[in-house]
Amino acid sequence: MKNVSQLMALAIIVLFSACADQTTVFSDPQDDIILEKSQSVLDNSVGFDNAGVIDIFEEDGTSSKSGKRPSDQAGDYPLTLVAQIDPPSRDGSTNLTASHVAIDGNFAYVSYNTVEDGFSGAVDIIRIADPNNPIITGRLYYTNVDVNALAYENGFLYIAGGVDSETSVRATFNSLVAKLTVEDGRFNLGAGIEYGFQPGFNATDVKVMDNTILVGSGKDGVVATYDKNTLTTIKEESFFDIRSIALNNGRIAVLDGSKGVSFLDDDLAVTSEIAIDSDFGLATKRTLDFFGNTIAVAEGAKGTGVYNSNTGSFIEYLPILTSPNGVDNSDIVTNGVASNNDLLFIANGGGGLSLAEDQEGNAEMVGVIELEGSINYVQSRGDYLFAAAGKAGFQIIKLNRPTQSLVEQCASSPLYSGRNVLEVSANETLAYRGAKRFNRLEIDGSLLLCGAWTVRNTIEINSNALFEMNGTLVIASNNRRRDVTIDEGATFRVEGNLTIYGDLILNDGATLEFLGDNSVVNIFGNVIRNGNVEVNGVFRDVRSKF
Repeated sequence: MKNVSQLMALAIIVLFSACADQTTVFSDPQDDIILEKSQSVLDNSVGFDNAGVIDIFEEDGTSSKSGKRPSDQAGDYPLTLVAQIDPPSRDGSTNLTASHVAIDGNFAYVSYNTVEDGFSGAVDIIRIADPNNPIITGRLYYTNVDVNALAYENGFLYIAGGVDSETSVRATFNSLVAKLTVEDGRFNLGAGIEYGFQPGFNATDVKVMDNTILVGSGKDGVVATYDKNTLTTIKEESFFDIRSIALNNGRIAVLDGSKGVSFLDDDLAVTSEIAIDSDFGLATKRTLDFFGNTIAVAEGAKGTGVYNSNTGSFIEYLPILTSPNGVDNSDIVTNGVASNNDLLFIANGGGGLSLAEDQEGNAEMVGVIELEGSINYVQSRGDYLFAAAGKAGFQIIKLNRPTQSLVEQCASSPLYSGRNVLEVSANETLAYRGAKRFNRLEIDGSLLLCGAWTVRNTIEINSNALFEMNGTLVIASNNRRRDVTIDEGATFRVEGNLTIYGDLILNDGATLEFLGDNSVVNIFGNVIRNGNVEVNGVFRDVRSKF
């Protein structure tokens, strides 16, 4: 949200004009756009160094407040870090940081901007159909545009950002909205790009709403609606400092850094407001999101403000849980919030990424997710969580929620609620369903796990033991590898998705069996066969370790 003069450029190539006080639409000659053509550059931007099981640090204050589990109990939310995406770098520059993400089906669309002087941006398209192997399928660089936010629908990507109108031959204002064509994860620049410009120093957010596009611009800007097909202006209303837009079942909420939250009708008229007396900072990203019957607002040093979305009444502040050593206090601020059903994810800058959950209509803190870097933006859809960590890159996290079909298959098994170290003795037969984080598993008897599970350390399947899993199981992480050992006479039966950050060791007489036709095994270490072993069934070997 750079403070750049809004003087109109003298030379403008006008292809279509809306009303004089509204947005002007242009067709882009693409002089300022560069497509990354090297697949090796895209492939090398995906890193797995820190991939694996992610813990959640549940601080004492948090635990006592929300009645969380004792520290030796198996934890909820078995998260895994799938991969990290390095920010795009053109000609060796390292000034781009992730700013936003939109998720649709098998693809994630990520925008990048620069906090430095000048304008520069990029957009990545990431295929996430295979959770074990995200692939960047398209990358576009803007040499003169900050890309601050984006939205996707039906083959079109809508971006909001900023441009220097004094140096552009077509920009009438610094706030920009553009419509790009995307086909199967690739940019189709040949189809043309449509642009519009609106008052404000920088366009900060964009949303698709029915047949219109909704765009907000900060600092003396507007909230504007555009025709989705032609990108012509329908309506615009002035606001002083729009930072973010949230939609929920036809409701529109905008965060104005000068006063708080405003709720708008379809004509952009204010229907109600929540006055917020917080310092939202200058030229900083702050977001809001609906969370059940409440609305959560990123309020900088105060943490997350939670308000009743119907009455506007204040409910509570969710504090920033940690104060990391070596991090400047000014960097420990709440920048963004994102909800996903009953979960709320909170980006706290240098304070990391926090998780809260809906408990009977109230937001209760769970803890801080084990991620490196300063978390500046967060978004979550489906079974994925995406966190932007500035120059540390863009992090793809899987929530590992068990599907309803798995729960139904294991309906006769009880939900697991025990310790985080599960030891099954030789005379025991245990079966559980659910989604938990373990520290270690040691099996001498028989164990069935149905659902989604992570194990931070080792799994030992001892002599003549039986371990069956149906669903998702992830062991260790790539920067602290741990092994899975199957001893003599033991059987490990897999139906679903198995990921091991370490070695799979099959000792003499061990059996590994895959059920069904759709099982997937993803081993980052080696498969070690010590003697005569059996590997049976159909499975996809992601890294060709068998």
